[in-house]
Formats: sequence, C-alpha cells, structure tokens
Amino acid sequence: MLAQVRSYALFGLDAVPVTVEVDVSPGLPSYALVGLPDKAVEESRERVRAALKNAGFPYPQARVVVNLAPAELRKEGSHFDLPIALGLLAAQGVVPLEALSGLAVAGELGLDGSLRPVPGAVNLALGALVEGKRLLLPLESAKEAALVEGVEVYGVETLLQAVAYLRGEEEPRRVEPDDPVALLEVLDLRDVKGQAKAKRALEIAAAGYHHLLMVGSPGSGKTMLARRLPFLLPPLSQEAALEVSRIHSAAGQALKGLLRTPPFRAPHHTVSYAGLIGGGAIPKPGEVSLAHRGVLFLDEFPEFSRDALEALRQPLEDGVVTVSRARASLTFPAHFLLVAAMNPCPCGWYGDPERACTCTPASRGRYMGKISGPLLDRFDLVVEVPRLTPAELARAPEGESTLAVRERVLKARERMLARQGRPNGELAGKALREHVCLTSGAEHLLQAAAKRMLLSARSYDRLLRVARTIADLQGAESVEENHVAEALAYRKTL
Repeated sequence: MLAQVRSYALFGLDAVPVTVEVDVSPGLPSYALVGLPDKAVEESRERVRAALKNAGFPYPQARVVVNLAPAELRKEGSHFDLPIALGLLAAQGVVPLEALSGLAVAGELGLDGSLRPVPGAVNLALGALVEGKRLLLPLESAKEAALVEGVEVYGVETLLQAVAYLRGEEEPRRVEPDDPVALLEVLDLRDVKGQAKAKRALEIAAAGYHHLLMVGSPGSGKTMLARRLPFLLPPLSQEAALEVSRIHSAAGQALKGLLRTPPFRAPHHTVSYAGLIGGGAIPKPGEVSLAHRGVLFLDEFPEFSRDALEALRQPLEDGVVTVSRARASLTFPAHFLLVAAMNPCPCGWYGDPERACTCTPASRGRYMGKISGPLLDRFDLVVEVPRLTPAELARAPEGESTLAVRERVLKARERMLARQGRPNGELAGKALREHVCLTSGAEHLLQAAAKRMLLSARSYDRLLRVARTIADLQGAESVEENHVAEALAYRKTL
C-alpha cells in the first residue's frame, strides 16, 4: 500500500514542500530511502523502527521504499522522522489515509516514541500558510510555529498522541501563541560615566542608522556603550519582527515569541568567514543575517580575519548577502547597524595621557593596516572613547537615561519616515540631494572641509547623511553650519 505525507525541506529561509511517499509491498524485508537524503535523514530508519516498536505499533516485515519528492532537492535534518513513521503506519492501515489530507507534518522521534523540537518552526508554518495546510509538530516547536498568524498548528508530545489524533481517538490540541515576551531589562546609558561625545555619537547612530567605529583604550566603556544601542532603536514592527524571527528560527534558535527588540550580535574575533557571513553545504544564515534590523558589534575590530572583514563590504552597501555553493546559491537579508570597537594600537595605550605606549611605529602601522581603507570609509561616525581617570569617574555627571535619549531618537526617526520613508543612513543618490537642504553657510563649510580632508564621494555622502540626522535630532528643517560642523567632528582619520 502507498501512503503520502506532506512535509517541508528547509532551504535557507524558505520551507520547500516535500511529499514523503511510503510504499509497503510484499517481498523480503528491506528498507530503501531515496530522494537525496543527508546523513541525518538516512539515520531516521533506526529511529523510526525503534520508536514504532517501543510505542507498540507494528513495523512492516516487507519491502519498504520511502521516497522524498522532489527527488532532485537535497533533504537534510531530523524533522522527517515523524512523517516517515506516520507514512509507514498509514501504509499498514493503522492510520486512515484521509486523516493525512490537508495536513503537513514534521518532528524528530526519540527511540521511546517521544517527539523532540525541530529547528525552523516559523519557516515551516509559513510554508503551511502558503499551501493552506494544517501543521502537526512537536509541542515545543508548535508553540513557535503558532507565532505565524493564519495557520492551524497542533502540538503533540509523543507518537502515540499523533496517532490518536489522526484516528479521531483524541481531541487535537491546537496551539495558540504564548503571551508576548516582555522586553529585556533596558541597559541604561547612565551606567556609563562621562563619555559625552561617544554617547552623542550613539544617539546619532541610532536615529539615522549610521555605522559607528569607537576607538579607545581598554576599559574606556566601548563595549558598555555598544550594548546599550539596541535599546535606543525603535521597536520592530510586526512585519520586521516576523522577518527577524524567521531568520533566527532558520538558524535553529528556539523562540518564545516574536523578536520585538532589535537583535544584538557580538561574535568573537575568532569567528570564521562562514560563521560571520553564512555558509554550509546548504547555506545557513551567519551573524550578519542574525543581526538583521539590529546591531552587529565587532569588538577588537582589527583582530578579525581580513577575509571576514572585507566580506562585510557588500552587505553594508546592499543590505543582503549572497552565499553561493555548488548545490545552492541563497540570498539572506543582512541590513544591520555595524558598530565596531578597537584599541588605538596593539598595547592599547597610544595617546593615553598617563600610560606610555610600548608599541613601535611599525607595529602600530601593521595594526591599523589590518583594516582596509574602503572598509573604514563605510563608517559614518568615528569617535574616540578616552580612558577616564578614577578622579574623572568620581566627578563625572550621571548623564541622561536610555529612555530620555530614546525619546529623541524616536522623534527624529518619525521626521525621517514622514519626509522620505526611510532613515537618513539609507539615503542615496537623488533622494539624498533632494532631502538634505543645506544653507549657504553649511554648503560653504562642507565644500571647504571636503577639499581639505580629501573626502571620497562615499565619505562626502555619509557626511551629508550624518548632518541631516543631527538636524532632525534638533528638529531643524534645513541643515545648518553647526550641524555640518558636528558631523565633521566624527570624521576622525585613523
């Protein structure tokens, strides 16, 4: 007898429909699995066999052929266990074939018949939504899939429960999304003593979505500042939250609710090229995609591999990253706010008024040379974060709270969206010239500075964007001379 069960193959961020065909026919006992399965799918044979036996169901002593269609698409992952098991039971008449109609199934089986969660539940739900299918998943994965509106999601904890549901012996347990997850504790800017210029740069970066590089001695507060940036950004909209959650779900991260706070990713400087950009036989999203619509923080910036840093140039410009492999070429969203931190030299004390630098000019040159000019040119803001002495820390005023600064950021962002429909950091070409209205004094200052600092065309445009954001934070309609002057203060040359 032939049985068919609907499931999905996770291909990047997409759930591609897969039909699990199970044929049980007379003959010597054998098991053949075809349809380009990977090792995890091939091993499902033993998991399914043990799960059926320990759950009290028969395993066919006959010729079994399992086909994962379409045959030309590579299948990977353990989530085909449950559809294969249900297909075997349906082919033996234990489960009625009509019960599988209109249903999509995924889940990993334990040897005792229990069900374990699978990655990519949000993407599986989106695939079921497109096809108009109901979705049967392990309970923990079902809670994640229920975050997608418009899909009937049912959760089961064991193979026995799944069979009882399909045979009508047990009322199906429809899963509803959990209550929205409360925002994480807000990290307060007041915890960072002093550093008024760096805090101002953080505010400008959050308002206009400008890339930021902080340069300072060890312990000056660069990491503390960077970790507070996501709480200055506007919360994610419903559409953006679903997009970000989809990426994190595809990466195998369990979700308890849609991600409403912009993500913050801080990979170690030993991260591989594939870990940062994305990779794998079937490409998976990397850190640049996991930081989509949030912050990618690269501490010890020059210590990252040159190849990994240079690979950032494309997503910084295009907002997407394309990973090409022999079997697949996938494009992942990667529109992130890049924040980097670095020491001024290998020992970290170059320019410090109290501690002497032990580096030679040659070692300092090699250290700075690890970052290419084109990559440095992509930072809108470069700010020094000097070390404060204990006496300066004791006298430093408390400063503004995160919530107070965030209020200004939100008002400035509203002005940008009302005027041009996007943050200033995304303006380019004609739109940039149209929406950045310079006064005569501002234009004269800008032209003189561009000539003196030998600014590239890209740097010139970035300077305009930053000046426009500073004007928006102050509620000004035109970009004035003082706005350009402040923007120039963040064009430090390393």
